[in-house]
Amino acid sequence: MLFEKKKVKEQRSILEEEQMQSPFRTIIKNLLENKLAMGGLIVFVFIFAMCFILPIWFRQSLNYQDPTQKNIAPGFSFLNVPKELKGNVEIIEFGPTFGVGVDKDGNVYEWGQLSENLKKIPFDMGKVVDIAVGQDHVLALNDKGDLFTWGYNRLQLDRIPVELKGKKIRHIEAGYQVSIAVTEDGKIVSWGNENAVDISAAKVADEDIQEVKINIQTGIALTTDGRVISLAKRETAFDKIPEEIQGKVEKLALTDKAAAVVLKDGTVKVWGNNHQDIFTVPEEVQGHVTDISAGRNHIVVLTDDGDVVAWGGNENKQSKVPGKAKNAAKIVSGYYQNCAINEDGTVTTWGLKGYLLGTDNLGRNVFYRILKGGQMTMTVGFIAVVIQFVIGIFVGGISGYYGGKVDMLLMRLAEVVGSLPFIPLALILSALIGNKVSDVGRIVMIMLILGVLGWTGIAGMVRAQVLAEREKEFVVAAKALGVRERNIIFRHIVPNVMTIIIVQATISFATCMLTESGLSFLGFGVAEPIPSWGNMLNNCRSSEVISQYWWRWVFPSIVLGLCTVSINLFGDGLRKAVDPKANER
Repeated sequence: MLFEKKKVKEQRSILEEEQMQSPFRTIIKNLLENKLAMGGLIVFVFIFAMCFILPIWFRQSLNYQDPTQKNIAPGFSFLNVPKELKGNVEIIEFGPTFGVGVDKDGNVYEWGQLSENLKKIPFDMGKVVDIAVGQDHVLALNDKGDLFTWGYNRLQLDRIPVELKGKKIRHIEAGYQVSIAVTEDGKIVSWGNENAVDISAAKVADEDIQEVKINIQTGIALTTDGRVISLAKRETAFDKIPEEIQGKVEKLALTDKAAAVVLKDGTVKVWGNNHQDIFTVPEEVQGHVTDISAGRNHIVVLTDDGDVVAWGGNENKQSKVPGKAKNAAKIVSGYYQNCAINEDGTVTTWGLKGYLLGTDNLGRNVFYRILKGGQMTMTVGFIAVVIQFVIGIFVGGISGYYGGKVDMLLMRLAEVVGSLPFIPLALILSALIGNKVSDVGRIVMIMLILGVLGWTGIAGMVRAQVLAEREKEFVVAAKALGVRERNIIFRHIVPNVMTIIIVQATISFATCMLTESGLSFLGFGVAEPIPSWGNMLNNCRSSEVISQYWWRWVFPSIVLGLCTVSINLFGDGLRKAVDPKANER
C-alpha cells in the first residue's frame, strides 16, 4: 500500500516530464558537452588574454634593437653564479650573456650561455689575480704577470702582443673584439679588431695611465694624477670632459653613451649623452660614493656605509637593487647584469637573468614579439572578418530575398570576385601600394584586401538561408502588416539565421589569421618593425636560422598553429551545437 502511494506520488504530468528549454540553452548545453570544442575555446582565450593583457605590464619599444643580445637561446642562466664561488669570490665580471668569476684561490669559473670557444678555459693559468670580459672573449692575468685569453679567436685577438712579454701589467680591459693591457709604466697596448672600437693609444703615449674603460664604441683612460682622457680618434660626446673634475678623479665608469667618475670628495659627475636620464645622480649618494660601475645604460655606485644605489635604464631590472644588497664591499656591473660582493665573499646578483623564449637577430625579445604579433594578427583577422560579413550579409540578404535579376547580377558579381586568384592579387596590390603608405596604412590595406576579396562564400551561405526563410509564415505576416522590405531582410530574416553566420564567422576568423600570416611571411603583409606572427616567421627562412636558432621559428609556429586549430575546433563544435543533425552524420 505504501509502495503504491509512493509510486503515485512520483508520477508527473507530460509538461513536467518533457520540460522545454530555449534554443540558446540547447546550443550552450550541446557546446559544453563537446570536450574538443571547449578545449579549443580555453586555449584560444588563454592565448588571446596573454597577447592583449601581458603587454600592459611587459613593455618594450617596437624599434628596440640590441646587437649584444642577438640570437640568444631561451633560458635564465645569466646570473647563475656557481655555488663553489659563493662565499669564496674574489672577482666577478659580466659579458652580454655570461659571467666569469675568480675565487680567492685564483680558480676561474664560468656560467650563463657560453660559446664553445668560451668553454675552453686554459688549464695552465695558475693563480689568476685579475680578469676582464669582452663581448665573446675573456682576458686573464695570473700572479706571475702572464696573460691568457680564450673565446673569440679571430682578428689576432687570441695572440698576446710580444711587447707585453716580460712587462708587469697594471690593468687589463676587454671589449668588443678588442683587448687592452696597461703596463706598470702606464702605457696602453691594445690588440684585436681595432676597427671595431674607436681607440687610439697614441693619444696618451706620453701619459701615465692608471686604468682604461671601453664600451662598444670607444674608450676613456684615467691617469695616475686623476685626469680623464678620451681615447676616440674622432670627436665624440665623451670628449666634453668637465674641466672642474680634472686632477680629482678616483674611479671611472662608462656606459654606451655616457661617462661617469667618482671624485676625491665622494661626488659623482656624469657627461656625454643623457640617455635614460643618466645625468640625474641621486642626491643622497653625493659626497658618499666609494666605488662606481656601469652597464650599457645604467650606473651603480657603492656608498661609504655599504649601500648600493643604481639609476638609468631599467628595462631588465638592472637598476632595481635588491634589499639584500647591503654592507657590500665591491660592486660589479656589465651589460644588464650586476652583483654586490660582501666582505665575506657572498654575492648578491640582479638584472637580466635571460629570456623565456630567446631573442631574434636584432636582439629583440621573442616572447614580447609573439605577444605583440598576436595582437596584430588577431586584430587584422577580426576586422577582416567584420568587413567580409558586412558585405556578405548585405549582398546575400538582398540576393536571396529579391531573387530574379537582382539575384543573378549579385551572384555573378560574387563569382567574378571569388574567381580572382587571391594570393597573387593581394601580393600585386601590396607591392604596388604598400611602399607608398605608412605602416598603419599598410595594415589597413591588408585588412581591406582580406575583407573585400573574402566575402563571396559568406554571401552564398546567407543567400541560401534567406531563400529558405523568405517563404515562412512570419515573413508573409510581416509583408501583410506593411513592414518595409529592408526591415524584413535585416531585422526579421537575418537574425533568424545569425547562429549559422556566427559559426561561419568563427571559422573565417582562423582563415583570415592564416592568410595574413601567409602574406606577412611572403613579405607583403604587416611590415617590420611592427610584429605579426607571419613576419616573425619571414625572418626565419634561412637554413642557418632553422638549424641553429630554432626558437625563432618554433615558438611563433606553435602559437599560430595552436590559435588557428583551437578556433577551428571551437567553430566546428559550435556548428554541431547549432545543427543537431550534424551529430548524426
